[in-house]
Formats: sequence, structure tokens, C-alpha cells
Amino acid sequence: MTETVVAIGTRKGLWLARSTDRREWMLDGPHFLMSEVAAVAFDTRRAVPRVLAGVMSWHWGPTVQTSDDGGRTWTEGDDRAIAFPKDAEAALTRVWQLTPDPHDDSVVWAGGEPQSLWRSTDGGQSFELNRGLWDHPHRSEWGAGFGGAAIHTVCPDPGDSSRMLVAMSTGGAYTTTDGARSWTPTNTGISAYFLPENPYPEFGQCVHKVARDSQTPSRLYAQNHRGVYRSDDNGESWSSIADGLPTDFGFTVVAHPHKGDALWLIPVVSDGERVPPDGRLQVQYSTDAGRTWETQTTGLPSPCYTAVLRDAAGTDDAEQPGLYFGTRNGDVFASLDEGSSFTTIASQLPDVLCVRAGGAGVSGAPGPGSVRVVLPGMLRDLTGGEAEAAAEVGAAGARLEQVLDLALAPWPRVGSRVRDEQGRIRRHVNIFVDGEDAKRGEGLETVVRPGAVVHIINAVSGG
Repeated sequence: MTETVVAIGTRKGLWLARSTDRREWMLDGPHFLMSEVAAVAFDTRRAVPRVLAGVMSWHWGPTVQTSDDGGRTWTEGDDRAIAFPKDAEAALTRVWQLTPDPHDDSVVWAGGEPQSLWRSTDGGQSFELNRGLWDHPHRSEWGAGFGGAAIHTVCPDPGDSSRMLVAMSTGGAYTTTDGARSWTPTNTGISAYFLPENPYPEFGQCVHKVARDSQTPSRLYAQNHRGVYRSDDNGESWSSIADGLPTDFGFTVVAHPHKGDALWLIPVVSDGERVPPDGRLQVQYSTDAGRTWETQTTGLPSPCYTAVLRDAAGTDDAEQPGLYFGTRNGDVFASLDEGSSFTTIASQLPDVLCVRAGGAGVSGAPGPGSVRVVLPGMLRDLTGGEAEAAAEVGAAGARLEQVLDLALAPWPRVGSRVRDEQGRIRRHVNIFVDGEDAKRGEGLETVVRPGAVVHIINAVSGG
């Protein structure tokens, strides 16, 4: 079974777009309705992959939720996952970033607001404050960006477990070379134009996002508050790569997961005009580390006056990777050709804060002869909230009719809504097997192989 899941964190909950071919998508959600989801991570280092979400309820505060079944059900530890110790005299506002560590399968890092770095050694169930950064003498001088005072970027070095870079608004980038015990500002060459007396300070820059090159770990790319930069020495120094761009303002930067020197930006006119250049939603792509840029617009709306926030873009890890991003008006776009063209996979969601994608296998570990049957939301009140069922079909597979009998046996009322008294699929029900419409093929005689995913959905009709 292969399934790609795109997690879409919004101002009012989390949606999960699922696909077996990355062309036809089915939307699952909302999860955590009316809670803000600003951070999501797919932890595929584990035998059973885990999804982590930074969830902030306006009533009950922030926490980290985890799912070991591809985001279908969620758990929270008995104690709140992230909480400041009393001597810190601070309270967590939200979780802005979740990053699995590349060197230790049990470690997950989190960036928080106020500016704070956290480390989990149990896969994200609980976190401890990093005192080296929290107690840094600069902390009292760090400010708040328009979105808040937060560590929004955590970039471990995949080749050196002692080295990591974090970035914050405002404060700039800081690097550790001793396993997060001490931290040094690394902002040389990055402008802070809003500090006219010292536009290139040691720290205090409003870095919007940093991404690490996938093939040259010492190379980093930064989208700044006015400015786009590259570092070739692990952040020790930065040089501008904004020439050729329609504007040097924006929020997000994404590195290609397999191709070195390749990155994407999504530009915004300026801090005073937070809309796309010329009212045209666009992606800027470079394959030479920012020396030249290509404008990508095919499939994107124009005119368009929305924006894309710092974590609302990401890629999956497929050999030919998918690029995904979401806008502040709730549209989510996908590209399977490195940005040459885009399609819409979700629309009219709440304000999108975070987009992350997980590749094959993130949705769980069915048995060797198992088929997953995903149920529509309007039938889940008949299953006690269960979102899916499984059918054991053996190595040879089984006909779709048999799969439905096995999977829906615990819930006869569900079965009667899917098929009529003669056992036929009801007129306004569609069933897809690995993305293919069974009604357009062999119907209930369709052979369903082990590992397949069967989606039952209610057909859309009108008159």
C-alpha cells in the first residue's frame, strides 16, 4: 500500500488530504475543530510512523497531539506535553515547529512562543525546555514579529549531531555546535533595515524561514523580512540571492528533498502590501542555489490577493517529489513536476498555517492480507466514530462484495446504507479502490488486492 497524506493545519483545525496516486485526493477532517494547528510533522523513523500536531485551543491552551494511525485518531499525554518550569516565569502560547531529529529516533524538537526550544526523548509525548537558549543573555532583547515572538525554524545538521540552527522572529538565527548546550548568533550579512542606526546587527533580524539544502548540509537558504539569502558555511555568513526575483519579501522557503541547489520561494510584494506581485499567485524556483529564478504560475489563480505563510509549504519524499502549499484564503495546491504546473487539492478551508506531507506507509501497518476500508464522515455516527475498518482477504485478494461484507459486518446499519436490499451499491454511493471508481469498472466483482485502500463516499448530485 502506498498513500500520500498532506496535513493542512489551519486557524480552525486540521485537515488531511489522502491519495494513492497524488492526483485524486480525499479530504479527511476537520480534526481539532476551532483549534489552531500551526505545526505538523511526519515522523517516519519509527516502525509505525507517527504524526505530530501542535494544537492550540483558545480555551484550553496549547499542547502536542500524536497519532500512530495516520492521523485518524489522536492522543495527548496525561500531562500537558510542553509546559514551562515554574522558575522560567513564562507560559507557552503555541507550538510553531515540530522536527524529528535525524540522529536519534526517539528525539523530536519543538519551537515555541515565546521564543523557546524544546526537546522530547519519547517521540513527542513530553518535552523539556532547552535552557542553553532560554537562558541566553540576548533573550531579553528579542522582539516579536507581526505573527508573534517565536522560534519557527529548527534545522538539525544531518551530518553532525552536535550542530543545529534555529531561527526566530524577531532575533535572527542562532547556531549550536555543542549539542544545544550553548548558542551563538549567526546573522552576518542579513539586514535588519528597520534598525536604521545599525542595519546589520549581531542579532535582532526578522528571519521568516530557513531551509537546509538536501545534498550540501552546510548550505542554507533564508527568506528574511525584506531579503533572500544563502549561506555556504552553516550560517556563519550570508549573501543575498534576491537578484532576479520580483520582490525580496515573503515568508516561506522550501528546499528540494533530493536535488541539491534547488529551492522554492513564494513571494509577497512587501510588509506593507502582503499580496502576490502584480496580483498573481506565483512560485519562484531556482536550480542553481539562487543565482537565477524561474516564475511558476501554471494552474495558480490570477488575479489573486492572498498570501502564503512561513510553514504553509512543503514537499513529500517521493522519488519525484510533490510540492504543496496553502494560502490564507484556504486553498491548497499540489505540483508533481517541481512546480511547472499545479492542481487544487483543497479549497475554502480556514486560513492555512502549516502544510506538511508524508509519503508511503504513513497511514499505518495493515497485515499482509489486509484491505483498509475508509468510511465517509456522515456514516461515522453509526460506527461509534470509527473512521475505517479492515478486511482480511488473504494473499490472493477478494471481490469487492466480499470486502464490504467483512469490513462492515460489525455495523449492519452501515452496510444497509452502502448497498440496497439486493446487495447492489446504492445509486448515490461511490466506491473507489486505490483511486479507481468501481462503478465504472467491474463493480462488486472488482478484485481487491492485499494492501489496497477502499474509500466509500457519498456521491454529489443536484437538480
